Amino acid sequence: MAVDVRTEIVIARPLAVVAEYAGDPSNAPQWYSNIESVHWQTPPPVALGSRLDFVAHFLGRRLAYTYEVTNLVPLSQLVMRTAQGPFPMETSYQWTAETEQSTRMTLRNRGEPSGFAGIAAPLMAAAMRRANQKDLLRLKSLLEPQ
Repeated sequence: MAVDVRTEIVIARPLAVVAEYAGDPSNAPQWYSNIESVHWQTPPPVALGSRLDFVAHFLGRRLAYTYEVTNLVPLSQLVMRTAQGPFPMETSYQWTAETEQSTRMTLRNRGEPSGFAGIAAPLMAAAMRRANQKDLLRLKSLLEPQ
């Protein structure tokens, strides 16, 4: 069973501010609660073909995986894929201007789990949705002026 989780939020900051911060994988540990570390295999900044090692904790497990950037449209979209870890996963970010001073960010995770992860896919999707909503709220709180 496939997992396809899409969450979004509007952040009261210009598109360039949101896209440049969220689109830099080095910032992921600051706004993703489950991501412990990011290590660049290729030199920054992010570009098509960039490879990054992530260490995360999810559903009580430590996960280590490598993402490769498969699509990059500056200030619009970033797509990363992995074939490692518990199941192949694609994570995508999309940014659209709501106004000159606000940005809609869409976060989408898609994958095709197998084995036990496949059986647990509905529970995994629900946990991902909760985590993603929490992470986007954290991103919003980091980027919006207080």
